[in-house]
Amino acid sequence: SKNIYGPYEEKIGLAQGNSPINGPHQGAWIDTPNKKEDWFAHFQDVYTVGRIMHLQPMIWKNDWPIIGLDPDGDGCGEPVLTYKKPNVGKTYPINTPVEEDNFDNNTLGLQWQWHANPSALWYFCDKQNKTLRLFSYFEEGKKNLWEASNLLLQKITAPKVIYTTKIAVFPDKRYVGERFSFVIMGEDYATLSITNTKEGLSLSMNECKKARKEGKEIMLENIKLPENEVYLRIKIENGKDCTFFYSTDGNTFFQIGNNFEAKPGRWIGAKVGFVAERPKQSNDGGYMDI
Repeated sequence: SKNIYGPYEEKIGLAQGNSPINGPHQGAWIDTPNKKEDWFAHFQDVYTVGRIMHLQPMIWKNDWPIIGLDPDGDGCGEPVLTYKKPNVGKTYPINTPVEEDNFDNNTLGLQWQWHANPSALWYFCDKQNKTLRLFSYFEEGKKNLWEASNLLLQKITAPKVIYTTKIAVFPDKRYVGERFSFVIMGEDYATLSITNTKEGLSLSMNECKKARKEGKEIMLENIKLPENEVYLRIKIENGKDCTFFYSTDGNTFFQIGNNFEAKPGRWIGAKVGFVAERPKQSNDGGYMDI
């Protein structure tokens, strides 16, 4: 494959070169409305952080596309990190992907993705109270959260990021064992989980290695919760190094559990989000407000 694939990569007109953009992947040639500029959109695989989209300038040389810049003149371009924006005949305001969510809409933002086809029984967007309500759900035969349909997740926003959420839980008083979790999800995953036990509410940090291969989830630390409301925090550095915190007032945070190395999911990066679980089949159950 080296003899075939290496020359092919050179011919397509884009290689990593001295840039930090590893492995330019599949993309698309785009031209501007006035047909005077050519550009190339492609993605970069950054493992736990998923795939980052890049837009590269492109020119034609001897009827062949040169993408990015070609500083050594070998006919194969290298990706650029910054460049003058395309001339599309109009100026638009700078826009970035959504980085926060106050749940002040009647629908979920497009950054949120369910692990499977969603059900209206799983959630309610409460615009008036700026709250997302997740109802607990029972899934028969589930080995761990890798097989959970009702995971609500979003891609990690950046290699260095802090996620903080305020959660209030309202478990069903008829039985124990409902669990409400803040999750960093991948082929290995970890959770901050609030569980309704016989002794009351508890907060635990759990991890599961090799989840796709039916790995078992293990509790690493567990504390009692005095109230049903808590602030949870996941701090991520280097795109994968996670630490977990909790707070009862939203100001002073305490670390809980072990450091955790996030892993990509199957063909996707690691994701962060929520899940509400029920230990038995029943018509209804408890819920969490986020």
